[in-house]
Amino acid sequence: MNWQSVRPGEIDVEKQEEKQYLLDNPRNVTLLLRVFYAVCGLLFVLDFIFHRHATYDWEQLPGFYAIFGFVAFVLLVVVAKLMRKLLMRREDYYDVDE
Repeated sequence: MNWQSVRPGEIDVEKQEEKQYLLDNPRNVTLLLRVFYAVCGLLFVLDFIFHRHATYDWEQLPGFYAIFGFVAFVLLVVVAKLMRKLLMRREDYYDVDE
């Protein structure tokens, strides 16, 4: 069904019957992101309050694990991009007639 087949004032039955998932609504996505950021901020603040029994001195730095996790994530993405260049096959790899 294209957009011209529905006249103004009519209800699009296909659209109405389409199942809506939780993350289909942009308001839910925004709410979820705000909750995620609030939890991250709370954990960062709690890092200054609670004493950790660390093995190494650099583990005592406030926000160490947040910074370490971010740097590890960025490195993981960069390494994955480099591995893709080395391991990726041609688009027509399975279509070649032999």
